[in-house]
Amino acid sequence: MNQVKCLGKVYLVGAGPGDPGLLTLKGKGLIEHADVVIYDALVSSQILAMINPNAEKINAGKRRGRHSLLQEETTRLMIEKVQTHAVVVRLKGGDPFVFGRGGEEMEDLVNAGVPVEVVPGVTSGIAAPAYIGIPLTHRSYSSSVTFVTGHEAAGKYRADVNWEAIAQGSETIVIYMGVHNLANIIPQLVAAGRRVETPVALIRWGTRPEQEQLMGTLETIVEQVEESGFEAPAIAVIGDVVNLHSILAGCQPVMFGAI
Repeated sequence: MNQVKCLGKVYLVGAGPGDPGLLTLKGKGLIEHADVVIYDALVSSQILAMINPNAEKINAGKRRGRHSLLQEETTRLMIEKVQTHAVVVRLKGGDPFVFGRGGEEMEDLVNAGVPVEVVPGVTSGIAAPAYIGIPLTHRSYSSSVTFVTGHEAAGKYRADVNWEAIAQGSETIVIYMGVHNLANIIPQLVAAGRRVETPVALIRWGTRPEQEQLMGTLETIVEQVEESGFEAPAIAVIGDVVNLHSILAGCQPVMFGAI
């Protein structure tokens, strides 16, 4: 890739899962002073409202089956904007480096000679369970947790996630982007030895006012999703820690607290 002459710098900023109270102070300062903000579909409207009103705002959101911009177009756009603007923010839901393609984008920018910095954000795989009273680790239930994508890109470095290894190697499993693929994932977990009675929580729009959850087991959850029409974007939490929801759910955080 040809090196470019840049006026400014690109910041890959994690917006968190939705509640603006979970946006980092550094991220907030950057979007308030940005010249250009290229944002994803999962960034909440409350956080978008914090963007510098004079900034150029560009929707590069990707949802299942609906892309505003292709990934290559988004990268080219960042490279183009940083040549004429001082502060270019790539605003991504959750954390840029946790299933957010931040690593790929940063690699392309570095290869193009573009100054770039990553600003971590709170990932939904941690925040959404916390907001419904599910701790991912607990001394009585789980001393290990695995984060894994349930929606893999075509042509990636390997064809499939090793669900057998994950089932056997971690007490708590958090699956991102896996609601539409549960019917394929769950039989592999069960075949690897996970009990069909293992509790499962699906959390949609975690930390937002529209947050909703669906509780079940490995044996029942696929049918429950079909019957209820439960849809993405959602994460799945699998493991005995899910049982703590019935005890801790009454202590949920207040959403959209002041920053």
